[in-house]
Amino acid sequence: MHPRHWEQHRTERTGWLRAAVLGANDGIVYTASLVLGVAATQVTHSNVLVAGVAGLVAGAMSMAAGEYVSVHSQADTEQADIERERKEINRNYPGESQELAAIYVGRGLDPALATQVADQLMAHNAVGANARDELGISETLSARPLQAAFASAASFVVGAAMPLFVTALAPEASLIPIVPAYFACVPRAPGLGWLRASAVRV
Repeated sequence: MHPRHWEQHRTERTGWLRAAVLGANDGIVYTASLVLGVAATQVTHSNVLVAGVAGLVAGAMSMAAGEYVSVHSQADTEQADIERERKEINRNYPGESQELAAIYVGRGLDPALATQVADQLMAHNAVGANARDELGISETLSARPLQAAFASAASFVVGAAMPLFVTALAPEASLIPIVPAYFACVPRAPGLGWLRASAVRV
């Protein structure tokens, strides 16, 4: 019986964490810029807030759609490479096994041991072994479009809520100087750092 692996690693979170950090940053910058632009037209405070909320909704939808299309393209590329590798294995199984063994030799294994490891891995899961060690594609790091889209949209909403909150509290006459002053005094970096740190600690 193999011992159970209890260690928790964070590498598998890099996909959605990248989307979340970008989404939060865009939510802050986009919404703050929109609020300032609308406020500069000298409309009422409520109109500025309505425009900000509309920007939040539209921005979240846009971020989700853009992230989904982008990551889905990555997933399609990965699947195409895996299918190409599957055909190569069916066409030239010994050659692919030798290629895998050469990779292990390059990583420091003795040639005889590398050949043995390659043969056993090919017998167990030939496509998986070649995808992982030759192409660098693994289940842990594979592209997940829906996960990235949700993370991007959710973090955009969180980021956009910050300038909207400041806008709601700021007096109408002082809206234009207060919003940029707030974000000049409270940089985005700490908030994004908190997001990254939270993902690492979980």
